[in-house]
Amino acid sequence: MTQADPALQAAAILREHRESIDRLDAILVFTLAERFKHTQAVGRLKAAHGLPPSDPSREAQQIARLTELSEKADLDPEFAQKFLAFVIQEVIKHHERHQA
Repeated sequence: MTQADPALQAAAILREHRESIDRLDAILVFTLAERFKHTQAVGRLKAAHGLPPSDPSREAQQIARLTELSEKADLDPEFAQKFLAFVIQEVIKHHERHQA
């Protein structure tokens, strides 16, 4: 029984991790695209009915929900909050464009 070269083993493990990262990045991009399709529909609906582009109450609920989810997923809640804040700002920009 021969032992494989540790450097080759490490390279194979690294390749597997990178393939997983690439798949997850694709999932994130397509998931964000789907999310923005829905938020754009919400923006059009708000504009059609004269509703404000932002909803601070909903945003606060989402931040609390995401914080709880991130804690369950062992993800830094502060990072999750910053990420959601960024996404919310993009959504509001889209909604404001529909209001104009």
